[in-house]
Amino acid sequence: MAFEFYRDWSCGNARLRFLFLMVLAFVFASGCTAYAAGPPSPPEGSSADQNLSNPNLSAPNSSDQWEVAIAKDGFHHVYFLYSQKEAQCLGCASLPRLRLAIGSDEDAKWEAPRELTPPSFDQVNPALAVDAGDQRTIYAAWLERSRKDLLLAKSSDFGHSWSLVVVARADGAANRPVLFARGENVTIAFSRDHQMWTASSHDGGITFDVVNVSAPAPVRDVLAGGATIDPNGNSYIAWEGYTEGTASEIELYISKSADQGRSWTTTLMDRSRGTANCKDSQCEWGYLGGQITIASDAAGTLYSLWNSNHPGKQDAERVYFSSSTTAGETWSPKAEVSNAPAGAKHVLPAIVAGATGEVRIAWMDSRNSPRWSAYSRSSTNGGATWGPEELLSMYAPNSGYIPAQDSDPPFAPSPEDARLYGESLSGPGL
Repeated sequence: MAFEFYRDWSCGNARLRFLFLMVLAFVFASGCTAYAAGPPSPPEGSSADQNLSNPNLSAPNSSDQWEVAIAKDGFHHVYFLYSQKEAQCLGCASLPRLRLAIGSDEDAKWEAPRELTPPSFDQVNPALAVDAGDQRTIYAAWLERSRKDLLLAKSSDFGHSWSLVVVARADGAANRPVLFARGENVTIAFSRDHQMWTASSHDGGITFDVVNVSAPAPVRDVLAGGATIDPNGNSYIAWEGYTEGTASEIELYISKSADQGRSWTTTLMDRSRGTANCKDSQCEWGYLGGQITIASDAAGTLYSLWNSNHPGKQDAERVYFSSSTTAGETWSPKAEVSNAPAGAKHVLPAIVAGATGEVRIAWMDSRNSPRWSAYSRSSTNGGATWGPEELLSMYAPNSGYIPAQDSDPPFAPSPEDARLYGESLSGPGL
């Protein structure tokens, strides 16, 4: 089970804080060149052991972390991968470098963060996935060399050593890889040159075939939202297409491959209006636009969660859920899953699935305006009924991530909120 949380480098880190709180509430209780991932782990009980509920993952005197991916395996390990922006030498420019921290949901301790790879290029947009089959093998994907290279690392010893492969390399910059693994099958979806691409492996991440996934309608840009592989080996990706023209719309797609990633068929799940009053060039795909994601359970049932509104109207985005028991051939009618009152804006959908019928969802909404709040719900019958909403967080600071003209209403953290969640009102970082 894994989450990854994207944020463009030109923005800030409010989404990062939200995901960290959300993922800890979501984790299920669950009974090629090799190299070491940084220095050996410190002995248990040393000063490097940190409390899981409030880990300090910053480098000394630094809090410049960006982007995060979190995953949990079936052996009580929690993996936390993020970009730490720092200089590699005296007088050098600061570059983002991946850091990996490994914790336990049993004793609430974190190991000291370590570099995932030896020093090389800038590293951004991390993604993590634990093999849904063995619940042990963990994969990490990211972009480096000014986002021109897509890399994958694999570990079979709980993140202490890794094998590394370059999945794709091109002149154009890629964006936001999403990752899923089941057995020998690994699927990565990412955008490059305003198109959606997938990289598929059927030998456990040793070799990959890269294929373009065509948009059903002309688009000016795309962004991956999620990926999954069902127990029968069918691959699925969820993604957004931003249409051309003055009346911009966001089309929310799910694509399926039944032939090991060689070809893809695409289903339009919903449409959403381009984000209202969104003046920042990164606003739509950065944080406030319609987004879609996907998961599958042990029986192969598919689940999708997205936020959208109505093209041509000025209504706020709501969050919707749909499921498929036919391998994506048909989907249930979309259903609202938030109890927020009319007019509340909904963003950042997230979803995980586990045992048959077990699915958990989360999102942020503005019902507690002027502050945004994170909520979650769970179902044990495939979304036929849902448990009560659970409030995960009331604190979403504006540290440059959402410009004031785009937030409407603005994020307005208070010192009391910051103390409650162990965070600072000033500066970047976790």
